[in-house]
Amino acid sequence: MAVNMKGKSFLTLMDLTPHEIRYLLDLSKDLKAKKRMGLTGNLLKGKNVLLLFEKTSTRTRCSFELGAAEEGAHVTFLDNASSQFGKKESVEDSAKVFGRFYDGIEYRGYSQQLVEQLAEFSGVPVWNGLTDDDHPTQILADMLTIEEHIFKALRDVYVVFTGDTRNNMSYAWMYGCAKMGMKFTAYGPQELAPDSAVMERVQAVAAETGADIQFSSDPACLKGADVIYTDVWASMGEEDQIPARVKLLTPYKVTTQMLELTENPNVLFLHCLPAFHDFETKMAKEQMALGYDIREVTDEVFRSKHSVVFDEAENRLHTIKAVMVATL
Repeated sequence: MAVNMKGKSFLTLMDLTPHEIRYLLDLSKDLKAKKRMGLTGNLLKGKNVLLLFEKTSTRTRCSFELGAAEEGAHVTFLDNASSQFGKKESVEDSAKVFGRFYDGIEYRGYSQQLVEQLAEFSGVPVWNGLTDDDHPTQILADMLTIEEHIFKALRDVYVVFTGDTRNNMSYAWMYGCAKMGMKFTAYGPQELAPDSAVMERVQAVAAETGADIQFSSDPACLKGADVIYTDVWASMGEEDQIPARVKLLTPYKVTTQMLELTENPNVLFLHCLPAFHDFETKMAKEQMALGYDIREVTDEVFRSKHSVVFDEAENRLHTIKAVMVATL
């Protein structure tokens, strides 16, 4: 089936068809192969891209900046300190200005509503680099990584997300799995169960695609998993919740014992990064001094043969590049 995404925004995988997601994954593979052959691209030559960051970033910013540059685009980076966006000028007014200057806009911040407003008022493609509710570019990279390491169709892959199952990564995975007809379990404590409205949305899509989307607090759900996925226990801006989260989520830490419960010797471990897997970061050291072990995965698992987190991190570049090329 022919797919044309030119001019389309990328706000959530729920807005895309399975064919469009497949197209982006296949385009990512082509762009990755081209880069590895040392071929210089010009697919974005003459395009101007704006990166709006209200939240700090490593992989997302690097991927958008480098991906755009490698295909010939020019990039402008704006953060809270370097623009009037959302302070002395409304989102609507700023979006209308940005749309006159730029061919595409990336936003990384807090509000899903805000990124949707940018798309509504700018008149150009807008890409969601992360909000409190979603992280669609990360899921594309994760799916590409799975296809590189697990030799079966995505619809036959079983993903378990363990930890805070109502965070943006868990929801993003639900959206992606629902669209692609995959099996997915959000594994965590009942106190942090996914919002019922989110579950209703994904179940409606799953009914059409054949996906199986579940929530469970029972470790029996780990059996047969192809992928174990987790994220930090307290997202940006939630540091005050660390004591309570450590108490709730320590039983859901990714350990060798958890991987063994999958009964799959080839199970993959994925993580969007950054990860707390040792005590070599300032935050992990400070919290441990206060008596809180905030590691969501053990160092043993993080460095094991099961871990493909750095392949996954590299694939942020290729999949984000594909999103820009496809929509511009």
